[in-house]
Amino acid sequence: MDTTPAPRTRRRPSRRVRAGLLTGAVAAAAALGAGTFGALSASAAAPAAPAATDSVPRTDSVPRGLTTRTTHLTVDAAVRAAQAALDAAEKDHQRVTVAVVDRNGNTIVTLRGDGAGPQSYESAERKAFTAVSWNAPTSELAGRLASAPQLKDIPGTLFLAGGAPVTAEGGPIAAVGVAGAPSGAQDEQYAKAGVAALGR
Repeated sequence: MDTTPAPRTRRRPSRRVRAGLLTGAVAAAAALGAGTFGALSASAAAPAAPAATDSVPRTDSVPRGLTTRTTHLTVDAAVRAAQAALDAAEKDHQRVTVAVVDRNGNTIVTLRGDGAGPQSYESAERKAFTAVSWNAPTSELAGRLASAPQLKDIPGTLFLAGGAPVTAEGGPIAAVGVAGAPSGAQDEQYAKAGVAALGR
């Protein structure tokens, strides 16, 4: 008896199945085409970014007449003044600290001489701050405390001799403060030497 299986015959799908397959393929192709077309349409519809030009007019947020300008020492000038004050003190064998502040009282440079006391650092900065705030040497300002003792309560000030203002165009633009010498008079002498160095 022959047990070899009969060859399987491949049946063709019915018309209904073939129609379903064809409809699915057409729908897939249509979806793919629509996606591509949509992408192309979106790219074509996107507006081009405007080219950057230097001719675009600028508008300031603050109009003229509402601002002011101030003059400040350069860092080089501040270092020159501080070094001149320190040199003058060292010539007299005095150990001091020198600070130079700008018009707003911010420290530009501080030079602490060899062997200067720890208290001299802050004192020099406060003397310079005081001198630029009132546009006067601190030796003169110290005399005002008799009639206005509350001045000494202003934060950051020190009404002891040793601060000298730096002026330009009639107004203060900086100040030099020195601290550490045996007397305020000597401190101020060195501070003024620093100011004088800017005029050379």
